[in-house]
Amino acid sequence: MSSELIINVVYLISAILFIVGLKRLQSPVTARTGNRIAGLGMLLAVVGTLFLRQILTPAEMIAGLMIGGFIGALMARRVKMTAMPELVAAFNGFGGLASSLVATSEIIQSGADQNLAAFLSVFIGVVTFSGSLIAFLKLSAKMTGNPIQFFGQYIVLGGITLSIIGSITWVFLGGDPITCLWILTGLSLLFGVLIVLPIGGADMPVIVAFLNALSGLAAAATGFVLNNTALIISGALVGASGIMLTNTMCVAMNRKFWQVMIGGFGGDSNDEESGKLVDGKTITSTTPDDTAIMLSYARKVIIVPGYGLAVAQAQHQVRELAEVLESMGVEVKYAVHPVAGRMPGHMNVLLAEANVPYDSLYEMDEINHEFESTDVALVIGANDVVNPAARHDKSSPIYGMPILNVDQAGTVVFLKRSMRPGYSGIPNLLFFEPNTRMLFGDAKDSVSELITEVKAV
Repeated sequence: MSSELIINVVYLISAILFIVGLKRLQSPVTARTGNRIAGLGMLLAVVGTLFLRQILTPAEMIAGLMIGGFIGALMARRVKMTAMPELVAAFNGFGGLASSLVATSEIIQSGADQNLAAFLSVFIGVVTFSGSLIAFLKLSAKMTGNPIQFFGQYIVLGGITLSIIGSITWVFLGGDPITCLWILTGLSLLFGVLIVLPIGGADMPVIVAFLNALSGLAAAATGFVLNNTALIISGALVGASGIMLTNTMCVAMNRKFWQVMIGGFGGDSNDEESGKLVDGKTITSTTPDDTAIMLSYARKVIIVPGYGLAVAQAQHQVRELAEVLESMGVEVKYAVHPVAGRMPGHMNVLLAEANVPYDSLYEMDEINHEFESTDVALVIGANDVVNPAARHDKSSPIYGMPILNVDQAGTVVFLKRSMRPGYSGIPNLLFFEPNTRMLFGDAKDSVSELITEVKAV
């Protein structure tokens, strides 16, 4: 059997594993298995390519796999749930960088200077890298999460876009390919930075999904450059799924993609006063013992997680509280909004880490009708995704965004550190409703106190 036939068989098996793995990622119940299956497919494709193409010696290949695997495992073990969004952004960036470097090498060494796919791979990969770098800095609070805009930015972006098209066209008109390559790389780096800088914190779930799609498209373009079937298939799968996820995030926020890319929506807010209204409305505070009594005598409780839950690292305490309530005959469910947190699926991953049963997690459309029959809605760190302003305040930047119907519950209890608003930067009208109670403090400490008080009831 020829090596070409063997590698094609390996690529076919890898492609099947990619598709099966991606399919199983659709459900939290099978997601971990799907991730392992897709990872196995990629391992087969990498080993098959390096071994059968004789790119590396077996010793070099094993050493590379061990070093890379060790670094990846170390990062995965040490990363906190609050840092997961920026880790994903970093992975997207490195994926784009890898694709662009391979394409660059082909252009310089293999004479692929008339290959459009090679230049597209460089462009998309470098834009993904620099854009992901800015997203990483914003998500990790190493730079402000507020939109950064400047006068004439759209004219500048338009000029850069035309220059990028011109640099690629110049190659096919007889221009020096190396000169065009470095011009394209520099412009792409700048372009990636400038398209992410205007994005505010409220739109970060969308931009993370979009950058993920770009990393896949860059890989697919590189696959065409190398004539590598596995890379084309895996890149196309990542690109297509990332585009679909980007659209899902936009729908969940009732925003068009072009509105997201224009930017200017949401960001950091350290001003507690910005979360307070000035029209005379007041809030009602509560205590752990009063909240424990409400929870203990409730028939149904719905827990609504948000980014504040990840910040407090209170997921294990929340699971324990739910177990204590269920042992007392209380029905407990979790309501997860599609854009809760700072990346798609952030809350699902967070709760899965605490071994919260998958069948207790409900998406917004599945559970919204149940809030009317809910005695207590316990909101932990969520904000904009439960703000009634999205329904009736046409002047609000979140108007029209589908939200969880938390306000329809008998009693709503917010666990928050302060009155700071969410990523949209607007006050939450639900704080001031007569059926809302505010339990201030660190969520982990507050839930631990609730567990103690509930057990004492």
